[in-house]
Amino acid sequence: MKLFRFIKKKLVSRKFKRRNRSVGGDAALIIILGIFGIFSLFPLLYTITSAFKPFSEIFIFPPRLMVDNPTTDNFVDLATIIESFAIPFSRYAFNTLLITGIGTFGTVLLGSMAAFPIAKYKFPGSEFMSNLIVYALMFSASVTAIPNYLIMSALHLIDSYWAVILPAVGGTLGLYLMKNFMVQVPDAMIEAAKIDGATEFQTYWKVVMPLCKPAWITLIIFSFQQMWGTTGGIFIYSEELKPLSYVLSQLVSGGIARTGVASAVSLVMLVVPVGVFVVSQSNVIETMSTSGIKG
Repeated sequence: MKLFRFIKKKLVSRKFKRRNRSVGGDAALIIILGIFGIFSLFPLLYTITSAFKPFSEIFIFPPRLMVDNPTTDNFVDLATIIESFAIPFSRYAFNTLLITGIGTFGTVLLGSMAAFPIAKYKFPGSEFMSNLIVYALMFSASVTAIPNYLIMSALHLIDSYWAVILPAVGGTLGLYLMKNFMVQVPDAMIEAAKIDGATEFQTYWKVVMPLCKPAWITLIIFSFQQMWGTTGGIFIYSEELKPLSYVLSQLVSGGIARTGVASAVSLVMLVVPVGVFVVSQSNVIETMSTSGIKG
């Protein structure tokens, strides 16, 4: 695919002029961003410190960010409660990992495959479909809960993993995000791939998807966070199929006595999504700075 590589090299090697700022402007921008960063970081720090606060410090008013006597009693109590479960804790973790993994992969794959023809080809009804995607974003999950339940019930998928996975995979957020990014891919690169003998799937997989890396990494972040926090809702009733978030949410409903355990649960549920976000966000920034292309 020599022609494709040549066009890609020319497009990526374009030099964009950077608007220069004064030293004072850079310093002011750093200070402003630092202030906003501190405010954004405060809830995360408060969640971390609250998990290590003893019961006597949790209800101090006004609330304190730092902890005077850090302790791990909240995590010990959490482990003690988990050991009393009839279903092993590993089973709940497996359910969450399975639902999150399949749901995230399916969202990226289905969203990108559906977005490719809508973004790069003109066919009867393409504009209508694009507008329909935007309109679908206005409906919240509470509005579509009943239709989703009726569809899953008709397909006999209630009380199964697929009842949670399929509605998430069929969401329009991934389609909207991938479509808007694929529009920016130059048509010349797709034409070059076709001249070199690439099939439609090869063009999609080897040409378009690498150029849309920022989009599908961002979609992975959104989809992972959504699937990780799902509780199964009205779709899963069997205890052995329930995800981890449902079980941990039941722990925090024990009243004031479990406030410390609730803080530990919040930290446990926060660690994995934040870790995925930090790793993926760095890749997004790197990709955006090295593969910027314009149609």
